Amino acid sequence: MAQVRNKQVLLRDYVSGFPKESDMNIVQGTITLKVPEGSDEVLLKNLYLSCDPYMRILMSKTEAIDGFRTYSPATVKDFRLGRPLTGYGVSKVLESGHPDYKKGDLVWGTTKWEEYSLVPSTLILFKIEHTDVPLSYYTGILGMPGMTAYAGFFDLGSPKKGENVFVSAASGAVGQLVGQFAKLTGCYVVGSAGSKEKVDLLKDKLGFDEAFNYKEEPDLNTTLKRYFPEGIDIYFENVGGKTLDAVLLNMKVHGRIPLCGMVSQYNLNQPEGVTNLANLIFKRVLMQGFLVTEFYHLYGKFLEFVLPHIREGKVVYVEDIVEGLENGPAALVGLFSGRNVGKQVVVLASE
Repeated sequence: MAQVRNKQVLLRDYVSGFPKESDMNIVQGTITLKVPEGSDEVLLKNLYLSCDPYMRILMSKTEAIDGFRTYSPATVKDFRLGRPLTGYGVSKVLESGHPDYKKGDLVWGTTKWEEYSLVPSTLILFKIEHTDVPLSYYTGILGMPGMTAYAGFFDLGSPKKGENVFVSAASGAVGQLVGQFAKLTGCYVVGSAGSKEKVDLLKDKLGFDEAFNYKEEPDLNTTLKRYFPEGIDIYFENVGGKTLDAVLLNMKVHGRIPLCGMVSQYNLNQPEGVTNLANLIFKRVLMQGFLVTEFYHLYGKFLEFVLPHIREGKVVYVEDIVEGLENGPAALVGLFSGRNVGKQVVVLASE
């Protein structure tokens, strides 16, 4: 069978500090659109690619990401110089050597930053059964970020009606959902973001009770006391660093902190120290990190919860979409300067 052109985004250099577009190469590769005989691999046509902050961790040298191997050993292994980036996406099955997938199936899960990918069936792949919602949603609200928000907030946060919830990076792929899930639960919700546009989005479209631009707040401790005079019951952590330090001073007794991400730390050669950890003892706060892969067994339950809310307009989702694989590196790098508003998605092709 003849080979076809296959545009790819390759990792050119391991990253130290903030990533740059030049850390990636866009090349014109080739691929044979055929699953090797006897293989259980799956041949995919990639439709949408997801830009996610965790990808920055994988762009570091191997010794810097050993702890991240528990997330997905295969994904970590694939982040090597000269190879296509690996991440979440939405794809169409062109051919399959595995009985669980057949030609024409739509799937979301782990794929590569290229037009066509031949992936092991052992990677995370979920069939898409509900197509009455935008397919791009499976990079966000119906994919990994949605499951992250659901598991972190409900399983680790254990929310109760009337509790006070603070969400950092609140306009991002995960944060915007945590805030809406909290409102559905009957909580008071405040979010932080990095621009007036994002703050307005949180209050006017996503239904947060309050929101503030952290860049305009010289003293986060004072800011949090203003919005939470009685303290914080649940802090959904996406940022880390100085924000976490200020939050620890404002947690209520028996508060909960699900640790989802620490995006403020990913580009630092020397991560910031957190000085107020003693408050975990004094206030008996539960702070727990988690990886979404540990909760994928709840995916069916999650869909039963969230799909009706989407269809009824009770939960909305904001996407920031760019067209073309060639614009992928800029979109990915833009995550770390706050360029995106909402979930960053790269569109490769329609179904």
